[in-house]
Amino acid sequence: MELEYQQNITSRPLRAGIVGGGSGAFIGAVHRMAAQLDGQAQIVAGALSSREQVAHESAQAWFLPRSYSDFTVMAKEEAAREDGIDFVIIATPNHMHATVALAFIEAGIHVMCEKPMALSVSEAEEIARALQHSQVLFALAHTYTGYPAVHEARAMIQQGLLGDIRKVLVEYNQDWLMAALESGKDANKQASWRTDPARAGISCCVGDIGTHAANMVEFMTGDRISAICADLSTFVQGRQLDDDANMLIRLAGGGKGTLVCSQIACGEENALSIRVYGAEGAIEWHQQEPNTLWYAKPGQPRKCLRTAVNLQSPQAQYLTRTPGGHPEGILESLAGLYRLFIDDIRRFHQQQPLVGGYPGLDDGIRGMHFIQAAVNSAQQGAVWQQLPASS
Repeated sequence: MELEYQQNITSRPLRAGIVGGGSGAFIGAVHRMAAQLDGQAQIVAGALSSREQVAHESAQAWFLPRSYSDFTVMAKEEAAREDGIDFVIIATPNHMHATVALAFIEAGIHVMCEKPMALSVSEAEEIARALQHSQVLFALAHTYTGYPAVHEARAMIQQGLLGDIRKVLVEYNQDWLMAALESGKDANKQASWRTDPARAGISCCVGDIGTHAANMVEFMTGDRISAICADLSTFVQGRQLDDDANMLIRLAGGGKGTLVCSQIACGEENALSIRVYGAEGAIEWHQQEPNTLWYAKPGQPRKCLRTAVNLQSPQAQYLTRTPGGHPEGILESLAGLYRLFIDDIRRFHQQQPLVGGYPGLDDGIRGMHFIQAAVNSAQQGAVWQQLPASS
């Protein structure tokens, strides 16, 4: 049966399912478009809401052949079908990530999970234990790591073009939570769950976007954040979780830096930016201008590296879809993660070595430790907190 599946998986698009992301959600539609962008996968099943009517209406709107209102039923029934899904997308609020992941891991179905990985470190570790006893691949949707320019920067640092990393400045600023959108009769659905400790966890701003900034540092530099000193604030009156954070960070390799994230920064849209300074060079990248990567060498003019024009690394070229001058965005970036993940699913079932290049289990657990350390540091008066060397 497995041999038949190995042969079959190379001759068709993978079949995907999705949990969460139905009517009124934001990220579900993004995942749907991104997963199908390259024609390598097709979403055929979903449990798009825990409310049966919303689940089925959402599935009808997406023309899904199979709709469920209970993800545990979905996991069992899809695992039993000859034409069942190959992987599932978890696009629920944070408090459901672990429960859904565990159900599909137990069913033997590969998992693409939204970040953060879980509601707590202990939940993330429970997922890790389940994966140890399964034949399942796990990917984490740190969306911005799918951009070609990010992979180019990563390759340049791996090649030693920057020398020893001395300083990293990363920030992720937004303004959409400047007001209390989570309260009142017309409360914003996204704001409501992201500011609710029961559904978001112990942090709003750090958990929602600070984890993206921290992951970008580690993904791009290949180094680990070893310690942080964090000052978290809640500026909007009545809000239960943080909406702004300022941190000092230390890297395991000796570099230092700052990490700033805010959801109350007036005029900012989705401003994730990173600057990496090494002993022999520097790079600079901005998510809102994702096709451009700046590269500096001592005593020389800065060089502008452009997607589809002069990026050199094989993986950056592999993730490039359009000719130069055609801007890419969040759909293409997330689709890049799906392309790499789907490639590895095919390799896995053909018993070939995995290539990776996308965030996974280790990144997820580190993200949970990062959130916990930031909150602990702030609660203790911005004292230094150590992060585990590895998960």
